Amino acid sequence: MLTVFAALVPVFLLIVLGFGLRRTLMQTDVMWIGVENLVYYVLFPALLIDTLARANLTSVPIAGVGGALLLSVIVMSLICLAMRPMLARMIGMNGPTFTSLFQGATRWQTFVALSVAGNLWGEIGITLSSVAMVAMIPLLNILAVWVLAHYAAPQRLAWPSLLKTISKNPLIWACIIGLAINLAGLPMPRPAHGFLDALGRCSLAMGLLVVGAGLRLNDLHKPSAATIVTVGLKLVVMPLIAIGLGIAFGLTGISLAVVACAAAVPSASNGYVLARQMGGDAPMLAQVLTIQTALAVLTMPVFIAFAEQVAAK
Repeated sequence: MLTVFAALVPVFLLIVLGFGLRRTLMQTDVMWIGVENLVYYVLFPALLIDTLARANLTSVPIAGVGGALLLSVIVMSLICLAMRPMLARMIGMNGPTFTSLFQGATRWQTFVALSVAGNLWGEIGITLSSVAMVAMIPLLNILAVWVLAHYAAPQRLAWPSLLKTISKNPLIWACIIGLAINLAGLPMPRPAHGFLDALGRCSLAMGLLVVGAGLRLNDLHKPSAATIVTVGLKLVVMPLIAIGLGIAFGLTGISLAVVACAAAVPSASNGYVLARQMGGDAPMLAQVLTIQTALAVLTMPVFIAFAEQVAAK
């Protein structure tokens, strides 16, 4: 586990650096919005296209990794929905707060997952994480919007608008383009590889700086009961579900470890924006994101090391 922890230290140091830069040299929101857009629309897509286009897909269990994570999302979603009446009685959880619990327990921070996978397992880690994105992102977006529409401010769900939003996701398109190039057997021209590789190498560090910039230390003070439940579901229950399903799918080695990594990362920071737009409990979700990120430095090594140990047996 110490090896895994040591590999994760640079990842979380970059998050801390982003937090520091946000409060010293780069204090304006406009600057960070620009950095986030650069990472989201240019740097990460370049990394995904280059990695997937050159990957040996026959050597990775695409169906197993994608299936295990897809089912993990479904199982966790059902757990959250089943717990809602009980939480409403026990802690007075209302609809908007439940939507933030749901988002905080099911969604994943792509920047952290890709960075950790790339740092620990290199290109095969990024390839498998890309498979995870294709499997999880569309479903997670649909579920998050449905839950917000149903429980935060009941309204008619605009499916065409939702599907349009998903279709514009640059990470999904990058995965599709990279896979298409690979499956078509097209060679990646050296100049194209050099260009995409240069952009991709910037992406992981920049993405982590963005994550750090979004943290707020005030959110660590007196977490609510709903926040504590959400953090536990995401950082403990979700990885256990994913590892169990990964074993059921016959995954071993790096494949099982990547599944654990994808499930153990903090929730997605863009869930906060969605909560604000659709009437969710945005302050509660901000608190969840900050606490999850702070604790993930301890919980992620445990579950990744556990998955590697199980896979080695």
